[in-house]
Amino acid sequence: MAEIVFVSFTPELPDGERSWTSPWIEPGFGVVDVVPSWNAVTPPGSWLDVGVQCSDGAGETRWYQLGRWCSDHRGERTSIAGQADSQARVDVDTLIAGAAFDAIRVRIELGGESASVSLVTVVASSGTPYSGASEPPLGDGIELAVPPYSQRLHAGHFPEFDGGGASWCSAASTAMLVASWGRGPTREDLTWVGEGHVDACVDHAARGTYDRAYGGCGNWPFNTAYAATFGLEAFVTRLPSLHEAETYLSTGIPLAASIAAGPGELDGFLAEGSAGHLVVIRGLTPRGDPIVNDPAAPSNPDVRRVYDRGQFERAWLGGGGGIVYVVRPP
Repeated sequence: MAEIVFVSFTPELPDGERSWTSPWIEPGFGVVDVVPSWNAVTPPGSWLDVGVQCSDGAGETRWYQLGRWCSDHRGERTSIAGQADSQARVDVDTLIAGAAFDAIRVRIELGGESASVSLVTVVASSGTPYSGASEPPLGDGIELAVPPYSQRLHAGHFPEFDGGGASWCSAASTAMLVASWGRGPTREDLTWVGEGHVDACVDHAARGTYDRAYGGCGNWPFNTAYAATFGLEAFVTRLPSLHEAETYLSTGIPLAASIAAGPGELDGFLAEGSAGHLVVIRGLTPRGDPIVNDPAAPSNPDVRRVYDRGQFERAWLGGGGGIVYVVRPP
């Protein structure tokens, strides 16, 4: 089972300061991957840059840039491609070590006069491979009310955002999490979508999470930063099993989970499988099987699915590294 450390900060910047750096985080195991996330206010003309630095017995690395964020779709919201050296490389939203690091820290730099940041989180792991399914819980099960949004209903919509809705699994999942708390874009916010677009909040989420360099809407911290713009607290973390997911579910918090499964590896899933897909975990059956909203379904009534516990954990932990989006009231 992977070793995981998750740390959150509430940055305090003195008047006039536009940069904040966390203290060094020393998890006590060798870190092989790092994902930062943040909640920020970035009015038009402002942004924030996110950096990660690591250290080992040989010293400190350079600062790696893990993205420029702004909520305004007209701004330069982008990951930073082309960062790789002998020590580490950046894969869109994740810093991947060449050799394990002993310590990590994160830096936020604010651009424009009105940007502010309220939450910064870092999740790091040892990258240990999936080691088998967890034992199912003993209980009556749980199921949360989460609206079902099919990404496929948006096929062909706004192809400038990752080719249109057929690939909007992350945006649809984020929209479901936000809507589950009764939040989301207003009718006025959605006027740009136009008439005849069902679940226009999904189109809005795609525009609000699109990463220009990556060319997609699946940048993990961009999705949680978008969710936070609706007065919610949101972050990316990793969980080691469905037991930990149950802790969130039992307090009313659904989760978006990153999964990867080949053909036939997850019964009821896409016949062709997927190397990277987002679904919402909304509950557990009495026998411990996850109840999910899978946006790859052909219609909204088909979005709710129940997947086999062992197969799902293999796809989520072994394929997606246990990544989840947590979206909740502050």
